[in-house]
Amino acid sequence: MRMEPDFYVLLQATVRAGKTGEWLDQHCGPNWRSVGSATTVMSDSRRGEHLMKAVRSVTQAAADAEGKLKAFIAKFGPKDQQLIQAVRKAVRKRLPTANELVWDNYNFFVIGYSPTERPSDSIISIAARANSVGLCFIHGATLPDPKKVLLGSGSQTRFIRLESAGALTRPEVEALIAAAIVKGKRPLPATGRGRLIIRSVSATQRPRRTTAKAGKRRPVL
Repeated sequence: MRMEPDFYVLLQATVRAGKTGEWLDQHCGPNWRSVGSATTVMSDSRRGEHLMKAVRSVTQAAADAEGKLKAFIAKFGPKDQQLIQAVRKAVRKRLPTANELVWDNYNFFVIGYSPTERPSDSIISIAARANSVGLCFIHGATLPDPKKVLLGSGSQTRFIRLESAGALTRPEVEALIAAAIVKGKRPLPATGRGRLIIRSVSATQRPRRTTAKAGKRRPVL
C-alpha cells in the first residue's frame, strides 16, 4: 500500500514536534511500539526514518488484513455483503478503539469487538452465515433487557437478528450495547483506533450463499 506524500509530511512534522507516540497510537494502533521502542537512543533524523519504516510496515499489515476481510465478505450474496458492511461501519463508529477480531469459520463469519487482542475480552460481535446477519452480545445473559429483544437461551451469549444497520440505533439496542461495554472484562481504550486482526480461517466452510430455492432469510443462531 503506497501512502500519499501528505502522510509523510504530517509524520515528519509530528516527529519534529515530539508527539510521534500520540500520532502513531491514533493512526496505527499500539503495535508500532514494538518497533518504535528501539528509536529512543537515535538521533532525530534516524528516529523519524525508523518510525516511518514502522508506519509503512504496520500500514501494509493493515491493508493485507482489510484485503482478506473483503474476500471473506465477498463469499456472501449481494444483500448479505451490503448488510455486513453497513453493520461493520456502524459498530466501528460506535466502538472506534476496539480491535476487530475476525474468524472465517466453518459455520459462521464473525467480527468480534474487543479492547484487547483476546477473544475472551470481546464485548459484542457480528455473526453471519448465508441469508442471516446478527449482533451477538458475549455476556448477553446477564444484561438488562426490559424490552425482551435478546434471543437465545445459552448460559452466556445472546443475540439479535439484523435486517439493517439502522437496528443498532434503536434505543433498546443502544442501551444493550452501552450495558455490554460497562459489563466488559476490560475497559475500551480512551483514545486511538483499534486494529483489524484475522484470527482464524477454516479450510472447509458451509456455503455463504444459498440457492434460489432457499432465498428466505433465516435465524442467525
